[in-house]
Amino acid sequence: MNAAILAQVVVNGLLLGGLYAAIAAGFSLVWGVLNVVNMLHGSAVVLGAYAAFFGWQLGINPFLAALLVGPAIGLLGWVVQRFIVQRVIAAPVLITLVLTFALDLILNNAMLAAFTADYRKIGSITGLPPLIVGSVAISADRLIAAVLGIAATFAVHLYLTRSRLGRAIVAVRMDQETARLMGVKVEHIYALTFGLGLALAGVAGCLIAAVFPISPLNSGSYLGVAFVACVLGGLGSVNGAIIGGLVLGVVESLGSMLVGAEYGVTVASVLLILMLLWRPQGLLGRAGYD
Repeated sequence: MNAAILAQVVVNGLLLGGLYAAIAAGFSLVWGVLNVVNMLHGSAVVLGAYAAFFGWQLGINPFLAALLVGPAIGLLGWVVQRFIVQRVIAAPVLITLVLTFALDLILNNAMLAAFTADYRKIGSITGLPPLIVGSVAISADRLIAAVLGIAATFAVHLYLTRSRLGRAIVAVRMDQETARLMGVKVEHIYALTFGLGLALAGVAGCLIAAVFPISPLNSGSYLGVAFVACVLGGLGSVNGAIIGGLVLGVVESLGSMLVGAEYGVTVASVLLILMLLWRPQGLLGRAGYD
C-alpha cells in the first residue's frame, strides 16, 4: 500500500465518520439520559433520508431540508416518549428495549409498504468537481455532509453545556433523583431528550440521503453504527459520539480496503468487542458512571 492510497482511504473514513457522529450522538444521548436503548433510531435515520429525498424532488436542497426535517422528527420523538415510552420508563431495560424494537418494526414496515425496498438516490447536489488536495480527491457533497454532521453534533454539545434546559439534561444524566429534588421536571427532560435524539437522527438522515442511496433495508445498519460509535466514544457523551464516529469511519474504510467491503460490518463488530474488553466505558466515558 502506498502513501497516496492510504491518505485517500483515511480521508474517506473521516468523511464517513462525520456522518456516523451525527447518527451516534442522538442514540448516545437517549441511552445515557433515559437508560433506554432506542431501537427506533435506525428507522428514524431512514425516515429523515426519505423526507430529504422527496424534498429534493420538490426542489429543496437536502442540506437545507435538515433544518425542517430534524425538528419535525424531533417532535415525533417527543410524542413517542411522552405518551408511549414514558409509561414503561421505570421498568427494566429489557422492557423498554422490546418496546422500542416493536416501534421500530412498525415504522420500518410502514416505510417498506409506502416506499418499497427499492434503493433511491439523490443526484449531485453541488454539481462541483472533487476537490484535489495533493493526491487526495474529496467529493464536495461528502465534505459538506460530513462537516454539517459534526457541526450538528457540536451544536447539541453547546446546547447541553450553555443552555438552562441543556444543563438540566446533564443533571438528570448524572443523578435524576437529586435533579428532581432541585426542581427539575425529570419527565419533561426525558421527553425533550428523546425528541432531541430523534431530531439528530432526522438530520443525519438528510445528510446521508445527499451521499448514499436510501432504503428501509438500511435501518439495521444505521442502528449498528450508532451502537458501535456510542460504545467507542462513551455512553451519553456527545463529544464521544464524534470521536467514536470518526474512529469507526476510518476503521471501516481501512478494513474495507484490506479485507473487502463486504466485511465492513464484521470489522466494526470486532472493534466493538475489543473496545468492550479493553475500555467498556468508552474513550471519553467515565468508569462506574451509569
